[in-house]
Amino acid sequence: MMAEKIELTRSDRMSVAWRSQFLQGSWNYERMQNVGWAYALIPAIKKLYTTKEDRTAALKRHLEFFNTHPYVASPIIGVTLALEEERANGAPIDDTAIQGVKIGMMGPLAGIGDPVFWFTVRPILGALGASLALGGNILGPILFFVLWNVIRMSFIWYTQEFGYKAGSAITQDLSGGLLKDITKGASILGMFILAVLVERWVSIKFAVELPAKKLAEGAYIKFPNGAVSGGKLQEILSQQASGLSLTKMAPNTLQGNLDSLIPGLMGLLLTFLAMWLLKKKVSPIVMIIGIFIFGILMRVLHIM
Repeated sequence: MMAEKIELTRSDRMSVAWRSQFLQGSWNYERMQNVGWAYALIPAIKKLYTTKEDRTAALKRHLEFFNTHPYVASPIIGVTLALEEERANGAPIDDTAIQGVKIGMMGPLAGIGDPVFWFTVRPILGALGASLALGGNILGPILFFVLWNVIRMSFIWYTQEFGYKAGSAITQDLSGGLLKDITKGASILGMFILAVLVERWVSIKFAVELPAKKLAEGAYIKFPNGAVSGGKLQEILSQQASGLSLTKMAPNTLQGNLDSLIPGLMGLLLTFLAMWLLKKKVSPIVMIIGIFIFGILMRVLHIM
């Protein structure tokens, strides 16, 4: 007799969506949102797996590294619920496939959350509420609170449902490589977004001064000897405004030379170093402490 298929009910999925609002409740530097992620999935894990061993294995599976914008994690949760549901019903889905989907989706979606929520929706609602509050209307802060939470909670629920339904479609074509193609495409997009984030957020500035460079004739202002008349002063100010240097020698810095070569080069090299150390199984906590110590030392020595 064929075993009855285990399915997550709407109530189960709503419990997961509610718990996912506390995704960052146990944020940590090593695996970031992993505890909040596992906490959100507990209702589904309890429903899908009946033995202690299976539940323990599922929790360990979802305590791996995870980090994305807390709201756009919802479609990833939805897809993960579908994959776990199919796995509980006997589909050949291993830990690597589930983790691969999570990693492949979290990078690209992380780049969407900040511009949409922090830089668009919230400022608009904040401006609306503030304009009412400045006029003495008590509805200003109330309106902001209600609208923000309606939008936020609606987005979490409906995108989780979208991911759950999309995940069910993915699991029906595991043998055809659809899951592999989606993971690969998401990973490629994630690499592009990572490159942009590295240039924006990883900043290394050297304070080392190099010997000044002598400017060519015509690149600096020649000041006359003696008193300067009004007309000559106007000419000097005009020359300075046009970009001519006030001195024959131009400042020369190590950072300026690096920027003229490849802007952001040292930040990129630091990122590559961190990736290499992670590949060598160096703890992220050790890396963070090491970067702090190195940065403080370089600052004290006036190198950075």
